[in-house]
Amino acid sequence: MGSGLWSTDVYTAAANYRAAHGKSAFDYSDSGARTVHPALDPRGVTVRESRDSDEHPFSTPIAVLFDVTGSMGGVPRVLQTKLPQLLGLLTRKGYATDPHLLFGAVGDATCDRVPLQIGQFESDNRMDEDLARIVLEGGGGGQKRESYELAMYFMTRHTSLDSVLKRGRRGYLFLIGDEMPYPRVSPSAVGRFIGDSLSEAIATEQILAELRRVFDVYYLMPAAAGWGGDHEILTRWRDLLGQNVLELDDLDAVCETIALTVGIGEDAIDLDAGLADLVEAGSSHHGTVGKALAPLHREVAARDEAGRGAVTRGPLAVSDAASGNERL
Repeated sequence: MGSGLWSTDVYTAAANYRAAHGKSAFDYSDSGARTVHPALDPRGVTVRESRDSDEHPFSTPIAVLFDVTGSMGGVPRVLQTKLPQLLGLLTRKGYATDPHLLFGAVGDATCDRVPLQIGQFESDNRMDEDLARIVLEGGGGGQKRESYELAMYFMTRHTSLDSVLKRGRRGYLFLIGDEMPYPRVSPSAVGRFIGDSLSEAIATEQILAELRRVFDVYYLMPAAAGWGGDHEILTRWRDLLGQNVLELDDLDAVCETIALTVGIGEDAIDLDAGLADLVEAGSSHHGTVGKALAPLHREVAARDEAGRGAVTRGPLAVSDAASGNERL
């Protein structure tokens, strides 16, 4: 997937149509749906693909998966309203070449009816349609854990990226939430919700190591979420991802944060230039974004100073991309 071109005019026309007919941007969920939409059902999916095309010969895959339980249910609504701004920063400012966006949602496989929803990699207005199909379940188990590791498993074993296969360039994966993953990928959850047969559980650290061969992985925690700022949760994620854990004071800044993170990762901008772009674009969130990305900026600056290159996502050797072996 990943063909077609984004149109703000089409986006605006769809929003106007919904307003005229009294429909929500999340009409599938708001109408009472409590089962995964067929287009987002991960069960039986072979792969979600990000493919190069004549329109997009150098695709950059960007996946955004968010918790839709409890207080996190507002995240997709924010993303939906700010899609034009996100795409504008990525494309008009040249932060990423030929971006392909995939949206998905995470819940709790131990108790939720819809614990995993995964869209397609899209470059046109179908990404807005995928967002509209997400069930905002609002459940969760209340034990500081959601099934992020199940999402990691799917994104590891059921995606195929031309950026990796052809150019040895990893994609980007953003997890947005306020809880920890479970310690292991459950074979029963994988079988029930994805359809694979696992002989034994996989440690979260192991599946994350596999995932990071094809995606740079970031965890965003909004401060206003139910567990926002929780020391135990942040420590766990920092043990897993280091400086790629980003605390966000204002949820409304999530699109800007994603865009600048990609721009920095692609070495298209530094943090100061990105914040200046936000001011130019009329965003009021440059302060929030600057604070969230400060740890990442310091890491990049330290690597630059050491003469190793300002990279947050070193390339894979093209010949080794399929196996995930990194270039030495």
